[in-house]
Amino acid sequence: MSKLKIIGHRGARGLAPENTIASFKKALEYRVDVIEFDLRVTKDNIVIVHHDHKLLDDSANKLRIREHNFKELKAHKDDLITGEEAMKFLGKKLPLFIEVKQNEPVAPIVFLINKNIAAGRAISSLTVGSKSKKTLRELHRQMPAIKKGVIERWSGVRAVIRAKQVETNIIVMNQRWLWSGFISSMSRRGYDLYPYPLNDVKKAGKWAKAGMAGVITDFPDRFAKLKCQAYLWPTTA
Repeated sequence: MSKLKIIGHRGARGLAPENTIASFKKALEYRVDVIEFDLRVTKDNIVIVHHDHKLLDDSANKLRIREHNFKELKAHKDDLITGEEAMKFLGKKLPLFIEVKQNEPVAPIVFLINKNIAAGRAISSLTVGSKSKKTLRELHRQMPAIKKGVIERWSGVRAVIRAKQVETNIIVMNQRWLWSGFISSMSRRGYDLYPYPLNDVKKAGKWAKAGMAGVITDFPDRFAKLKCQAYLWPTTA
């Protein structure tokens, strides 16, 4: 039997500004098993931790990230961090789930990840995912030894097809489209299913019994008490 894996969504986005050091600190405070964050690339090829393809500036204007260099973007968002800063802060041992956003250039991200592996981070501690089939397949081509995660909004059929293409059993899906029967079916077929963002502890308990592998949550504090009690709904190993 195994225990439910708790993954901090963009750090702990329900408790602190997402994809920031402050958010990572909150996730670590509540002892998540994995931290998830998003990567994009600036005009000057700096890998940054940011979800949207635009950044809101002080005047409520939206700056397209790929059209501005890091220094310009940082001037409008002082807690904006680079991928390098994120990985340095999180250390070499904590497992990470890194989402590469759609249409981002892959080369700078691959360079960053390989640099961290060369510096001592275990390949086994990394999972790289994307909603984009093209991006995920390119990541797999360039880094075949690193685990991949298929991120899918609603289609289980499409998720399975893409998982086979990159030789993975890790599937991340939007929780609003899931139900116990589907989760049980995927588990029996050997897939590790992670709903996002799942913040309802009771629902997580129900789905864990159906074979869910873990949760990607905005509020790791809601699951912390269960971790302290040394159990998190046993699931099929």
